Amino acid sequence: MHLDMSNRLLDNAPLLRLAVCMIIGITIANYIELPIPIFPVFAGMVVIALLLGSHRYLQSVAVLLCFLLMGMFLIQRQLSMPDESQSVSRIDRSKQFFLSQRSKLLERFADGGVDGDAYAVVAAMSLGDKSALTRDLKDTYSVSGASHVLALSGLHLGIIYMLLSVLLPRRRWPALSQLLIILFIWAFVFLVGMSVSVVRSAIMLTVYGLLSIGNRDKMSINALAFTAIVMLMWNPAWLFDVGFQMSFLAVFAILLFVPLFDDVFSAEYLMAHRWIKRIWGLVVVSCSAQLGVAPLIAFYFGRFSTYFLLTNFIVIPAAMAILWLSLVVLLFPSLAYILLYIVQCLNAILSRITAIPGACIDNLHPSVLQVMLIYVLIFCSYLLIERIKPIMGWRA
Repeated sequence: MHLDMSNRLLDNAPLLRLAVCMIIGITIANYIELPIPIFPVFAGMVVIALLLGSHRYLQSVAVLLCFLLMGMFLIQRQLSMPDESQSVSRIDRSKQFFLSQRSKLLERFADGGVDGDAYAVVAAMSLGDKSALTRDLKDTYSVSGASHVLALSGLHLGIIYMLLSVLLPRRRWPALSQLLIILFIWAFVFLVGMSVSVVRSAIMLTVYGLLSIGNRDKMSINALAFTAIVMLMWNPAWLFDVGFQMSFLAVFAILLFVPLFDDVFSAEYLMAHRWIKRIWGLVVVSCSAQLGVAPLIAFYFGRFSTYFLLTNFIVIPAAMAILWLSLVVLLFPSLAYILLYIVQCLNAILSRITAIPGACIDNLHPSVLQVMLIYVLIFCSYLLIERIKPIMGWRA
């Protein structure tokens, strides 16, 4: 039964196998010095895969080996490249231009009267500038489990995508509207400095937008795997970036676990009780994302925030309001007092949450093996829930 369900997952997401093989290849070549150049071996395996067209199983194995070798080649090439820090590419010049524009926009917040901790939060949430965040403020957001709203990610780009979808006439010119949204999203990515989590989110939203034109399955594990492959082909060292790991595992856990709980309440019940639908959706998404990132947070930061669910009920609506109002304040600085009030209220509420006894568990230092075993346990839990769904009366 477990094998059947795992095979079903792989059948529905063929790119996941390719991404995993590529990740394994990058990891091997990063930690083990290979005695031979990988590119000739990779090229030879590509030829073998093409020649095995009449043997589907063998060709599938050869394709997996191709991605394994491609990952090894990419990181081997990057590690052997000379330092090119002095050269300035077009992308670098574009980033500098957008960062200068970001500085001008940040000045508008300051000119509007947004200052202190409120300015630090607004700058981080809206434009990705975390330089003004104090240590105390970071600790408040970390202990309460709200650090993710300070780092631009899929949540922020998703809100921007929704805002643009409302403003642009999607029904009349759907293809043109999607292309304009995608262009704006990528301009925003450059504007905020092209962090790994923002690039990941932008690629996924690009895939989502393009697939939505053809009414295809827009957000899936396949799309996430495609995003990982594209990003690692561009820069295989991103695999070892904490933001990259947390970003992908959070989204992967959401895509994996959220569908399991779609049938806890009937569709008719949720349609009749819209608030319960929203609350249940936020609970499931928050818990799923926490399953994806909690082992990594414990490994890298030695902490687990126990009130993350309560925090998410506060910070996610607040993040939406702050992002929307940030745009309004950039256009009309005289309205900055509204934004200032909301951010100050948010900071005060999070400070109160951190003061609750047991707000977080510190000094967690699992080993790499323990983290891997925790993720194995989480995946086994997924398989177990899949198995008991029919017993509980949910649709399988």
